[in-house]
Amino acid sequence: MRLSDLAERAGIPPRTVRYYVQRGLLPAPRFRGPDTAYEEEHLIRLRAIRRLQERFFPLDAIQVELARMTPEAIRALAEGAEPSPLTAIKAAAAAAVAVLRSATAQRSALVADGNGAAWERWELAPGLELHLSQAAGAPSRSLAQKLRDIAKGTGKETSNEQ
Repeated sequence: MRLSDLAERAGIPPRTVRYYVQRGLLPAPRFRGPDTAYEEEHLIRLRAIRRLQERFFPLDAIQVELARMTPEAIRALAEGAEPSPLTAIKAAAAAAVAVLRSATAQRSALVADGNGAAWERWELAPGLELHLSQAAGAPSRSLAQKLRDIAKGTGKETSNEQ
């Protein structure tokens, strides 16, 4: 089915469907020439997402919950089955962990190398750090800040700045 048909059947705007695909809540659709093909599986997942949102699950928790569920469990949820209280607790814990990881990624730390020079350590993403010397000048600091903004997804980079 086309994006507009899927969105209409799910009762949400097409933009929300695209956002959920981008976030990983929905699998990417198949492409058929100029048209994108959404399957019944997409509609079922959208209905399951709606059910979890009705129970005040944040999107991070919904993503974790859907990832651990079988297709049959997702279908049952979409059709009205109640998630167990343990499921809600696990999903809330997963959302809390995601928030903590995000906060950790944005913190900076001051470290010293073997020569006594001071460096700022910024974790941009899991496994990716940026080290900036305390002695760095304004151009280096500006570039470092742009890299942090890009890593946070708030980068305002344009093709002219590259």
